[in-house]
Parts: sequence; C-alpha cells; structure tokens
Amino acid sequence: MKRRSFIQVSSLAGAGVAIPGIQAAQSRKATRKAPRSRLNVAILGSGLRGQSHIGLLLDRDDCDVIAIADPDQVMVDRTLQMFRKRGISAPRVYQDGDEDYLNLLDKEDLDLVIIASPWRWHTEMSIAALEKNCYVGVEVCGAFSIDECWELVRAQERSNTHLFFLENVCYRRDVMAILNMVRQGLFGELLHLEGGYQHDLRGVKFNDGPGGGSGVKFGDDAFSEAKWRTIHSVHRNGDLYPTHGIGPVAMYADINRKNRFTHLTSMASKARGLHNYIVDHPMGGENHPNADIEFKLGDLVTTMIRCNNGETVVLHHDTNLPRPYSLGFRVQGTKGLWMDVNKSLHIEGMSPPHRWEEAKPYLEKYDHPLWKRHANKAEGAGHGGMDWFLVNSLVEHAMRNERPPMDVYDAATWLAITPLSEASIAGGSMPVTFPDFTRGRWTTAANTFATSDAY
Repeated sequence: MKRRSFIQVSSLAGAGVAIPGIQAAQSRKATRKAPRSRLNVAILGSGLRGQSHIGLLLDRDDCDVIAIADPDQVMVDRTLQMFRKRGISAPRVYQDGDEDYLNLLDKEDLDLVIIASPWRWHTEMSIAALEKNCYVGVEVCGAFSIDECWELVRAQERSNTHLFFLENVCYRRDVMAILNMVRQGLFGELLHLEGGYQHDLRGVKFNDGPGGGSGVKFGDDAFSEAKWRTIHSVHRNGDLYPTHGIGPVAMYADINRKNRFTHLTSMASKARGLHNYIVDHPMGGENHPNADIEFKLGDLVTTMIRCNNGETVVLHHDTNLPRPYSLGFRVQGTKGLWMDVNKSLHIEGMSPPHRWEEAKPYLEKYDHPLWKRHANKAEGAGHGGMDWFLVNSLVEHAMRNERPPMDVYDAATWLAITPLSEASIAGGSMPVTFPDFTRGRWTTAANTFATSDAY
C-alpha cells in the first residue's frame, strides 16, 4: 500500500469506518486537504534551475526529494553531488530517455512534483503529474498554443489537486514593496503598467556559459540552455518569455481577480542582434555555419494589453542585443508612479512637485510584511532571496493541498501572451482577443497573493 493511500485508509479506520477501495479513491479530494508534516518530492529536470529548487528543499526539514528525472548525465551527476555533500540519501534517478519521467510518476509515491525542464515539456509533464493527483509546481516560459493553455486548465480541473505557477519575480523585494504601496492606495487608482524581459542572452543562446562554451555554436555545451532555448529564436516571433514582467503586473492590477486581460496587440522589430553576434564574435565570422541562419525573433518585441477595468499594460521582450538587465517595471496611477529602470518614484503630495525621488526610502518604509518576517531565512537564496519565498510558498500550499497564489488560471493567462503575440505580429499587429480561462470566475475571485500568514 502506498504512503498516500495508507494515510487515507488509516484515518478512516480510526473512525471505525470500512470503505471499499473505489470509495477511498473518490474521497481523496477531501482527505488530501489535511495538512501533512512532510512531502515526498520529485524533480523533473535537474538542470541549473532544478538544482536551485533542490538546494532549497534540502535545506528544509519537511521535504524529502526522493526522485529526479533527467536524461542529461552531467546534470544528474551534479545533482547527486548535492546530496552527497549534505550526507542525504540519494534520490532514485530516471534517465532512460526524455519520457522516463512517466515511469517515475507511475512508480513513486509522491506529494509534490516540481517541473524545471526545457520549455517544451512543461505542459506535458504538468498534465501527467496532475493526472496522478500530485501537487504540481511548474517553472515559467511561454506557451506554444492557446490549445495548450486550455489543456493545462482542464487537466487541473479534472484532478484533485492544484498547479502552482513558479513565477519568482512576484516575490522580488522591491516588487512586493510596491504591491504593498498599491494596496495602501499611494499610487491612487491604477491606470498604466509596464514590465518585460530585457536581458542580454546572446551568450546563453550561443554557449558562452559556465562550462566555457564554444562561442557561437548552440547545442554542445552541457551547461548552456543553448541546446534547447536558441531554436525558439530561429522559428518564433513573439514575446517568448512574458511571465517575469506580467506576473507582478497582473498582481498589481488584480488580473483574474475582478479584472482580466481583454485583448492585446504586438509588434516586432527587425532581427539583427543574433546574426551580428555570430559575425562579430572572435570564434565566428561571416563564414561560420550559424551566420547563414535567418532568426525569426525580432530583437525587440512590444506588446500592448487592455484590461477589462480600463488599465493599459506594455510588455517588452529584448534578449538579442547588448544591454544591462532590467525588467523595466512601471506602475502609474492617478496619484503617482514608480519606475524600476531609474529606481525612482513620484507621489503627489509627498514628492517635490515635478521631481523624481529616490525609491529606496519608500521601498524600505513599505517593505512587505512577508519580507520583514522572513528576510533572514531568505538570505543567500537565489535571485536575491526571492526564490526562498517562492519555494516556501509552494511547500506550504502543497502541505495543505490549497489553491496556490499563482494558480492554473494565472499560468494559462500569462503563458497565452506568447502565442497571442505571435498571432498578432503575423497578422500585421492586429488586435487579438484574450480567452477567459477562468470562464467567468474572475468576476468574483479575490486577490489573496501574499496575504496569508501561513508562509
């Protein structure tokens, strides 16, 4: 008898109730809501992002990472070394091809599955894990189609558990301080928001990674995302990675919580950055084989979104050109605005007229209660500590099988920006309607993100 079934049957036996196996399975939804004291966890994809999650889980006393699935021997070896260094029993490894994760899901007794694989596997793996009634945490990306988004929603609705969309930027310290200010009305009524993914990824796309890289090839460096990420820039033209920008923006604007996105329009610039990088690189040149590739992804993709309650949103995708990293947040309301790029804000009645103020004193004053409470625990965690908050929230919600703060409807809505932007660009920047993945639930749902004391 598996551990999960034993917990269910034991609790019923303690109450003096005999129940057939089929009835026990049907009652799983209710019994799984009882808080657990420990979680059996599997990781699908043990690359650098998966290893980051594993490191945080191994630091906890309420999680056991019992299995991993990854066909990449280099990453499997690095992961197992993490266990050896901590003196923790190694997880069972499933690495017999890309689909060996299905055997993992069949054989292991799991409570939580974390998916940190290349983008193309996210939905497929999530659906398979949901069908096993495992709580799912899935990493971010952009969807390949609207049908894929609906498949994810329907799989979660058929299951007895939940999907947690792992957008870590929602927990960034300054982002959460601004959320606190938004909720306290310092910016007044929100009118316009901006965000994006503005990150020079030329080195990532061409193997200039931790392993030393091969300069302008893609696909032969075990440490580089180039072996799976670059191909998207060859074949697709749209906002390929919208969630870092749209996640915090959606929380500010209460998207899927008495507000929703109604339509978008996107446009893309010409594509020059990746070709120039190949030609100008010391290991490249005009005669390099990759110099002949016609990259479809425009160097700058701009997406404009309209919200049901009247707000406008602008997203930027910029990964092929030389630039400093920035997510480019802007939050503007009737009383003032914050801009991430210049680390400044202006609040009417508080700031000098027509003058910017440094944001730092405000961010410190309105530091979110969660950061005030747990900043010491997050010290040293990835991405400035926000990864600790993400994993902690995931574990806390999985313990109770509770609806997560970033659920399957958020996942579908945010992921949909990619295929919708592709369709808009292909149609001459025509407006494209957003599906309502909540099917009307947004009209009554409340925004509970970062309001619970449980995490």
